[in-house]
Amino acid sequence: MAFKTDIEIAREAKKKPIMEIGQKLGIPSEHLLPYGHDKAKVSQEFIKSLAGKPDGKLVLVTAINPTPAGEGKTTTTVGLGDGLNRIGKKAVICIREASLGPNFGMKGGAAGGGMAQVVPMEEMNLHFTGDFHAITSAHNLLSAMIDNHIYWGNELNIDARRVVWRRVMDMNDRALRDIVVNLGGVSNGFPRQTGFDITVASEVMAILCLSNDLEDLQKRLGDIVVAYTREKKPIYCRDIKADGAMTVLLKDAMQPNLVQTLENNPAFVHGGPFANIAHGCNSVIATKTALKLGEYVVTEAGFGADLGAEKFFDIKCRKAGLKPSAAVIVATVRAMKMNGGVAKADLGAENVEAVKKGCPNLGRHIANVKSFGVPVVVAINHFYSDTDAEVAAVKAYVAEQGAEAILCKHWANGSAGIEDLAHAVVKLAESGSSNFAPLYPDEMPLFQKVETIAKRIYHADEVLADKSIRDQLKAWEAAGYGNLPICMAKTQYSFTTDPNLRGAPTGHSVPVREVRLSAGAGFIVVICGEIMTMPGLPKVPSAEVIRLNDAGQVEGLF
Repeated sequence: MAFKTDIEIAREAKKKPIMEIGQKLGIPSEHLLPYGHDKAKVSQEFIKSLAGKPDGKLVLVTAINPTPAGEGKTTTTVGLGDGLNRIGKKAVICIREASLGPNFGMKGGAAGGGMAQVVPMEEMNLHFTGDFHAITSAHNLLSAMIDNHIYWGNELNIDARRVVWRRVMDMNDRALRDIVVNLGGVSNGFPRQTGFDITVASEVMAILCLSNDLEDLQKRLGDIVVAYTREKKPIYCRDIKADGAMTVLLKDAMQPNLVQTLENNPAFVHGGPFANIAHGCNSVIATKTALKLGEYVVTEAGFGADLGAEKFFDIKCRKAGLKPSAAVIVATVRAMKMNGGVAKADLGAENVEAVKKGCPNLGRHIANVKSFGVPVVVAINHFYSDTDAEVAAVKAYVAEQGAEAILCKHWANGSAGIEDLAHAVVKLAESGSSNFAPLYPDEMPLFQKVETIAKRIYHADEVLADKSIRDQLKAWEAAGYGNLPICMAKTQYSFTTDPNLRGAPTGHSVPVREVRLSAGAGFIVVICGEIMTMPGLPKVPSAEVIRLNDAGQVEGLF
């Protein structure tokens, strides 16, 4: 069976001028700052004018743990937004921007797929409107100013061994994880050990995604702890006097990007933190703006619900005062079979028993999301190889968990294939049954928060952390950071820290390798297991097949 590729479908899109998409939401053309004909930024002035308007209903799309079989969370987010518009609801989609790292590595883009895509797909997966470049530049300006301050006399008495601000770039490059800078003699500064993270792991990315406006952005940038003195006194970004210039670099990046789906429905694509190493949600400013402009806002949180949804609830919703009305958990029959022990090469053959064996992974995600007080519906993202018996097995299992599973064919049929899910989401959202509350209170001690996530969400028996890590958390509590939420950095492939352990394991331990304070973003990053904040390229990266064809079009990007 021959299918068109996502990029072929995207090229055939009948896009409308972005001003028309803005008109659908009531955004005057003078408040849309166009980047070409099919994308635009929304002005801060217009966003501020919406303050008194009521909010629409917020719907989160999350998923089971990702497998090589594919789940289609972004595709379902886009499809559901189109589906809600199809059944007469004014719906807006809010997703994250794509990082160049995975695009040229192995994961691919982040614009949906099939007949449920956001366009322009190629541009969204490349430089888009330059937001990531601005974030990278702002982050590295601060890095340069720290080393420059030390070079010119070090008035703040920074201990060069205690500079905690690393550098970033938006590319997978394992060679830069651990490096020495300032080599080459007196004129180049004082040598010290540091490294690079990927831009999506930058605290500047998190700050941009959690800030309400430019004033809030500059305050948060100023709050970044960049280093310590020999007496372990913190040095802030504002002490280096970098916050003003960083805000200038981020001025345009702070404005949400408006694009459209294949069905010409509005989509905000803004911010892009990874959910395995950062908080994994699109920007607060985009989500809040969409809530003022639409009856329904459909947003996603990265990877499985153990990471993305937990951080959406415990970090984004807590900090931004958001109250989700419903959640959709995306699963596929293929992924259930893989969780049930079937190899990727054998996924095409019917195997109802493997589906049943793999369903506990989905069951745990359902229970976890319900534990936040948010009602759940399951979307079975359909593949042509799925059989009726396999789909029935998933539906029966989900019914036993006290939820409903709905077969969705948006990849093949667009909004027409997801109407049933759209109606189910409206029913849940309008039932008023959401009683959202975060997993833990602000005042809970930091290590206890880590244990709460590990035990209640991952079903671990214990958290393993050296005394130095526990002492660091206590020191941050003493310094006034005890009320911050936790941002777990962990493999996305498993509830455990072992990426090969699928299903719904219990009785495992969560080893903590490192903790980092993100004082500006307002959370503590807890790095578990072997997860890296600078990914590496695979043996055969996607970059090897990405090229321009004879017509000047991009090939191999998705």
